[in-house]
Parts: sequence; C-alpha cells; structure tokens
Amino acid sequence: MLKLAQLPDRIPVKLTITLQPDLKKALDDYAAMYSRTYGADEPVAQLVPFMLESFLKADAGFKKGRKDLDSEPMTIPLVRKKSKLRRPIDDANEEARS
Repeated sequence: MLKLAQLPDRIPVKLTITLQPDLKKALDDYAAMYSRTYGADEPVAQLVPFMLESFLKADAGFKKGRKDLDSEPMTIPLVRKKSKLRRPIDDANEEARS
C-alpha cells in the first residue's frame, strides 16, 4: 500500500518545474506504482502537488514553525509620509464659498 491515497477528482493544473534526472526517474517510478496500486494512470505533474501536500502535513517541524509564523506580527514596510494634499474642490462648493 502506498502512503499517498488515490487522488480525488479535480481540475487539471499545469505544473512546470526543473528536476535532477534521478528525482525525475523516482517520480516516474512512483507514478507507475500508483497506476498498479489504483488502476489509474496519473501523470507525475498531477501527483506531485498531492505528494507535496502530504509531505508538508507530515512534517512536524513545519507545522510548529508555521504556527510560530502565524503568531508573529505581520511586517509592514515603512512608507514615507506624503505631504497633505488639498482635496479637489468641485464647482458647486466653489460657488458656495464665493
């Protein structure tokens, strides 16, 4: 039995990445094993997002670190104060002032 369960129905998404040849071969082998296990041919590009999701869910260090990230205040870049600009005056307001 594979760690990755059978994929749910989904809309195909294009994935473009660069891999080392040995990793590409391992992914192709995984796709072949997936096909034998579930009787469904799935291209590597369709399996990888689910493999990554499974990997991240299983990574305790990532889960803890991500919780720490959520508890930290968001860093907002400093913006220089702009000089106060006059609001545009419409013709009706201008006539009322006169």
